[in-house]
Amino acid sequence: MDVIEEKIIKAGFILPSFSAPAGLYCPAIQTGNLVFTSGQLPLRDGKLTEPGGKGKVNDAGLEEAARVAKIALLNALAAVKSVAGTLDNIERIIKLTLYVASDSLFSSQHLVANGASSLLQEIFGEKGIHTRSAVGVAELPLGASLELELIVQLKDNSL
Repeated sequence: MDVIEEKIIKAGFILPSFSAPAGLYCPAIQTGNLVFTSGQLPLRDGKLTEPGGKGKVNDAGLEEAARVAKIALLNALAAVKSVAGTLDNIERIIKLTLYVASDSLFSSQHLVANGASSLLQEIFGEKGIHTRSAVGVAELPLGASLELELIVQLKDNSL
C-alpha cells in the first residue's frame, strides 16, 4: 500500500474507490505537473453522507459540515489518484476551494473548510499546507451541503 494511503487509514479514513462522473465532465485533469479536480460532493457509495451531507449549513451544523468536508476531500483525492496513479506522486497541495450551501446569516465557511485543510496537513505534512477559498452559496448539486475542488502539484518523476 502507498505511504499516503497508509496515512489516510491512520487518520481513521479509507480512500474511496474512484467513481465515474455523474455528468458530462472529467473528475480530474492533469496538465503538466498539475492536477485539477472537478467539484466533489460528500458522497459515499453514490449517496450524500448523512447527517451533514445535505442541506444548508448553519452555526448548529458547523461541526458536522467540517466532518463531511473530509469526505468530499477524500473523493477529490480519489479523483487525483485516477490520473496520478498513486497519491505518493503528489509533490504538494496547491489550492483547496470549498463551496458551502449556507443559511443566509452563516459566515463561518472558513471553519467548515478547516475540516478538509486539517486532514490534508495530517496526511501530507508540510506538503499539505495550501492556499484556500471558502465560499458561501445558495444551492449545490443534489442538495449537497458542500462541494470541494483541489489543485495539486505532482512530482516531476511522475510525469
